[in-house]
Amino acid sequence: MAAIPIDDSVHHQTTLELEPKDLFDYSKRSQWLRAAVLGANDGLVSTASLMMGVGAVKKDMKAMILTGFAGLVAGACSMAIGEFVSVYSQLDIEVAQMKRDINRRDIVKAEVENLPNPWQAAAASALAFSLGAIVPLLAVSFIKPYKTRILVVVIAVTIALAVFGWLGAALGRAPYVKSTIRVVVGGWVAMGITYGLTSLIGIEAIH
Repeated sequence: MAAIPIDDSVHHQTTLELEPKDLFDYSKRSQWLRAAVLGANDGLVSTASLMMGVGAVKKDMKAMILTGFAGLVAGACSMAIGEFVSVYSQLDIEVAQMKRDINRRDIVKAEVENLPNPWQAAAASALAFSLGAIVPLLAVSFIKPYKTRILVVVIAVTIALAVFGWLGAALGRAPYVKSTIRVVVGGWVAMGITYGLTSLIGIEAIH
């Protein structure tokens, strides 16, 4: 039987296809990326929702700003502590499992480098929350008319949510449109529910 000739150009092309330029493992970003995106979204949505909730029953600008600032500080601390405790628990579990796995000492040494970092997750979460929370605070700081103030908060938060949604998708190489829409719609729902329920409670309290 005659030997089948091998085209070197085809072989070379196949090799190149199997060696893409982008060999970075994006799953390695999942730890800090999750904390950062979650923190930014939470900072935007929770702070804006708090400010709009207070604004639903009290139209004073100072009340909204103080509420937003308190939400920023409390939320950043809460996110940092929550991420630290959560990731540290995961770290303890993985380290304990490695110690029990005596027969894999060489592999264990290599895996130590990939262990989660509680301090990194906490810092990323707190910083991202603070950056997100600053958006609605800045949006209302210089606007006195009540209706305009609420509208500006919604617009500013929507733009910021879209940016963070796109950025998270870009860093993790996820679908851009789906990620952005999911983040924006989720923020709208949270703000709408908070504003609506607070308005309802405020009306009931007056009567």
